[in-house]
Amino acid sequence: MEELKYPTGKFSKDSIQIPKKDRISVIATFPVKVEKLLNGIPDQAFHQTYREGAWNLLQLIHHCADSHMNGFIRFKLALTEKEPRILPYNQPAWAALSDADSAPVQSSLDLLRGLHNRWSILLNSMNEDDFQRTFIHPENPIGTFTLDLALALYSWHCEHHYAHMKLAIENPMADQ
Repeated sequence: MEELKYPTGKFSKDSIQIPKKDRISVIATFPVKVEKLLNGIPDQAFHQTYREGAWNLLQLIHHCADSHMNGFIRFKLALTEKEPRILPYNQPAWAALSDADSAPVQSSLDLLRGLHNRWSILLNSMNEDDFQRTFIHPENPIGTFTLDLALALYSWHCEHHYAHMKLAIENPMADQ
């Protein structure tokens, strides 16, 4: 079960050791990678999941759009304010809202494409001092994130949920 829950492994602060250019590349290429994975799958596949109790494929895609919008805003807040305290959100509750299980997948794919384009431009314009800027996450055990660590987290998040999407397509389980 743990392998299905964390197919790429749990996030580790050691991910910060991955070269920054590689982490930025993950952010930049994520939407195209997802679109390529989804190319040609039948509509009913979007309601498949990869393990009992997990979000279905459609919810995963909409979750990535929600999460990455929040991530982009967190970067911008940290770059323009002194150690902002970010607003956490209830991810399972967001995934349970009607749009997460019924909005067309293309709406979030379009959003991800534009968002990741903007995010990549921002990331590539940042210098080392910018990556040391911080925000406070009041509910995460890490607490204070540098933008370098946040980049590691969001690049891991892309790979983590991409692996879930791939599992839902290749080894589907009926939607619960």
